[in-house]
Amino acid sequence: MRFQRLDLNLLVALDALLTEQSVSLAADRLCLSQSATSSALGRLREYFDDDLLVLKGRQMVLTTRAEELIEPTRAVLEQIRLTIAVSPEFDPATSDRMVRFMASDYITEVLLAPAFERIVDLAPEMRFEIQHMSNAPVESLERGFVDLLVTVDFATSSDHPSELMFEDDYVVVGDKGNPAFDQEMTSELYLSLPHVTVRFGKHRIPAFDDWYMRRKKQQRRVEVVTASFVTMPSLIIGTNRIGTMHRRLAEKLLERYPLAFAEVPFEIPPVRELAQWDIANSNDSALRWVVGQLKQVAQTEVPGKLTSAPVDDTIAFQFRKERGGASGV
Repeated sequence: MRFQRLDLNLLVALDALLTEQSVSLAADRLCLSQSATSSALGRLREYFDDDLLVLKGRQMVLTTRAEELIEPTRAVLEQIRLTIAVSPEFDPATSDRMVRFMASDYITEVLLAPAFERIVDLAPEMRFEIQHMSNAPVESLERGFVDLLVTVDFATSSDHPSELMFEDDYVVVGDKGNPAFDQEMTSELYLSLPHVTVRFGKHRIPAFDDWYMRRKKQQRRVEVVTASFVTMPSLIIGTNRIGTMHRRLAEKLLERYPLAFAEVPFEIPPVRELAQWDIANSNDSALRWVVGQLKQVAQTEVPGKLTSAPVDDTIAFQFRKERGGASGV
């Protein structure tokens, strides 16, 4: 459709190009090929009689005319969305919606997996995709690469709405035959044992406990670094190594591995796990429904008792209650 010689389909492409300032990134956002996006840019240049995007050094920058078009273009698209593109009522029983998550293996184990088990009975046709945590999770949300970001609160953005799922604290885990777990886990013993720790991605971003110990200037003897919490038991069993992991995850892994547990012998702040979505999707009833299901599961999957089995007998560790009002760093 054209309006005064402008193909209205190009407005969406224009918005993506102005936002990303890159043909390749705009193509990803539009789910188009780079050649198709380049063609759209060419037609927009012809219509506006302006280059819009020009190469400066190694990157593309907006022309003055392009800068002037940013807000009007967004305003027009938003007006169309609010007044014309009215979403049909969401019915979970018949919806075949695809919802894309960005979450860690920890969140996948303790929240997403049990939530999907619940949802399949309520929304049997819904589909889900889980992407690994990136170095810029909020940017992935804003670019539309994912629909929901589920992560620790300090990795989210105050620019977008979110909802608290749960708080979690930490326990020390080791092989059930590790003699260190036959005695009290003191700070001295904890620091003297070899550790397995988790660091994420090519930038080796430390897990929260690793970061916190460095901040406190407590030197641990890290013997193995792995990229995933769920791989820690395989690197601990049969050795005298220990690891520090979330209590909820430890409870899940107890069902699969012969592990022993102890309380962390020093204060470490709990973590707060949030679900976040782009502010532009605040009225998306499907996403709100999914967030509601996650919340119900998060409240149901409350840590109870961890039962570990040292060499001769079974020791039950009573979990201390979540610290009310505390927040993560």
